[in-house]
Amino acid sequence: MSAPPSNTNGERPLIGISMGDPLGIGPEILVKALGDAELRRRARFVIFGLHDVLEVAADQAEINPFWWREPYDQNVRVGSGVLVADFDELRPVRTNGVRGPDPAAGHAAFRFVEEGARHLRSGALDALVTAPICKEAWHQANHKFQGHTDLLAQRFETRRVNMLFVAGPLRVALASDHVPLFELHNRFTIGLVHQPIDLLDHALREWFGIERPHIGVLGLNPHAGENGTLGDEEHRIIEPALALARNAGLRVSGPLPPDTAFIPDVVRRFDGLVAMYHDQGLIPVKMHAFHSAVNVTLGLGAVRTSPDHGTAFDIAGRNAANPGSMRAAVDLAIDLALARQRQRAAAV
Repeated sequence: MSAPPSNTNGERPLIGISMGDPLGIGPEILVKALGDAELRRRARFVIFGLHDVLEVAADQAEINPFWWREPYDQNVRVGSGVLVADFDELRPVRTNGVRGPDPAAGHAAFRFVEEGARHLRSGALDALVTAPICKEAWHQANHKFQGHTDLLAQRFETRRVNMLFVAGPLRVALASDHVPLFELHNRFTIGLVHQPIDLLDHALREWFGIERPHIGVLGLNPHAGENGTLGDEEHRIIEPALALARNAGLRVSGPLPPDTAFIPDVVRRFDGLVAMYHDQGLIPVKMHAFHSAVNVTLGLGAVRTSPDHGTAFDIAGRNAANPGSMRAAVDLAIDLALARQRQRAAAV
């Protein structure tokens, strides 16, 4: 059996995982994914979460605990294996009965991500994987963020962040994410379109090892505006954004008609695509790989991945959740962490 991959110091990468909302499926998919010994061989892990909740999830899934526990003390020391950094000082969270948005659970989930992000930014972690949270529960706990991406952008002090979804060879970045469609009209600018092109190009080079990526950019309107007869945003906004990218040496094509951009013969021409709004990109991604798609944050200067689904309160606590997307998120986090380390070693 070959030796597990390692970083430039000879150690396997250290991957942080925030447990997500304790009342959602995060604890279950986490123990199921890391229950695979082969996955655990690839890295070292620290889970920011609640030990008691993980024990219940493991018991329901008939998985023997594979971790050791220490009270969270703002340090991460993991030589090998899996550490559960237990936030046992938090107010207990109910784990039976009706499941749904709960302020205590929301505050706990927020703390897990907040501390994981702190360690990621300090360089103590090589990557961070975040299990699903409930935005409503965050708001009930007075944490007024729209989700992981907004919180991470603030903690990393950057406004240039975008979502990238990876589903095997399909890579789709979003120009806008959780923006109501009618509101998008007021936010649709050349900069909004250019930013994900730029960040995606950088990620494809640094993380995926593609020397000169080819990026396809979707139109906003049906048939990409059809020469202005179905809307002029392609001419006024998207084409100038493409021109900026080309002037910077990026290889881009578009605007592509959105209704044909995801046909296999079209997709294979590109190393990545940029969609203009959430469902334009997410519907084909989830149809292609519902149980294995991964959300990656672009623009942090660090690796953060997450499963491409939510808390699924309706099936939480029933041992019915599919861990495929969490497994893929952990695998990709390890791959990208190792790729960054190789890039840094080559630059020395």
